[in-house]
Amino acid sequence: MGEAKGASLSRKAVMELRDLILGGTLPPGERLYEVPLSERLGISRTPMREAMAKLEQEGLLERIPAGGYAVRTFTFEDVIDAIELRGVMEGTAARLAAERGVEPVKLRQFRKVVEALDRTLGSDVKKMDFDGYVELNSELHELLAGLSGSEMVRREVERASRLAFASPSAFLREQEDVLEFRRSLIGAQAQHRALLEAIEAREGSRAEAVAREHARLARQNLEYVMFQDRSLIVRVPGLALVAT
Repeated sequence: MGEAKGASLSRKAVMELRDLILGGTLPPGERLYEVPLSERLGISRTPMREAMAKLEQEGLLERIPAGGYAVRTFTFEDVIDAIELRGVMEGTAARLAAERGVEPVKLRQFRKVVEALDRTLGSDVKKMDFDGYVELNSELHELLAGLSGSEMVRREVERASRLAFASPSAFLREQEDVLEFRRSLIGAQAQHRALLEAIEAREGSRAEAVAREHARLARQNLEYVMFQDRSLIVRVPGLALVAT
């Protein structure tokens, strides 16, 4: 098997196994067996083994004493901590970007995405371009991670965002049908703009504070889903893994 083909199969195994876990098909605590999973997904054992190791690094699987892996269970506090950690890392990225300055081409790109997000909201939140907002929101957060020019910071933001429920887009999909959530996107977009303005003005402390506050919107949405409308849990990837 060529190196490129092997890497492609490994990525395929990671994506398909991750989908099974986050979608709840493989429930928390379930032990994973390499051979049956390989047969189920039509992927040979080597990339499946590599996929399990990768998902252990992401925190979705845990090694068990008898050998092999099991699907990890998370507590509500684990999810809160993951969201908080993402806020800390994005806050650091924003502060460093403001303090060090951002390359003009990157800043123009960031501004362009913020302006495009404005257009998705329009004048009536009921008619907003929701899919466009979700896509651009993801792009904005990816750009934010790299604005400081530090590869180390970018990697750590990516690592903190990797758990599905800590991702900036984790709670967006369930917001589509809830009007109050849709309205909250107006506030979220105001924070995107404030973040841009703080970075442009080279105000590091303000940029960090806005980024951290912005991440806490995810916590508010999590609390709504977990304690006010649990029917939405199935629509948020990864929440099936949270013990209640």
